[in-house]
Amino acid sequence: MSETNDKQKLNIQIDEETAQGIYSNLVIVNHSPSEFVLDYVNVMPGTPKSKVRSRVILTPQHAKRLLKALNDNILKYEKRHGKIQEQEKPNIPLNFGPTGEA
Repeated sequence: MSETNDKQKLNIQIDEETAQGIYSNLVIVNHSPSEFVLDYVNVMPGTPKSKVRSRVILTPQHAKRLLKALNDNILKYEKRHGKIQEQEKPNIPLNFGPTGEA
């Protein structure tokens, strides 16, 4: 028996609402010794207030795997579609409530 057949396969399901996704054009990243917190926000021009639409909490090990996966996928994307042009970092003053550690 091959090693692939010996491993248990993971069956991942997604409900219809989650499959629609949430648009985000800003992510705020914070961390503590035990976790990384990614808060996804949709900032609309001319709107003085925006809400966190989704929060994802990761272990440091998983955050590092996410970084590698994003890097690998960006390289594949650019190979197929051309270099992604970076824009100047927008000057968005953030008022994100109290700071602290999780």
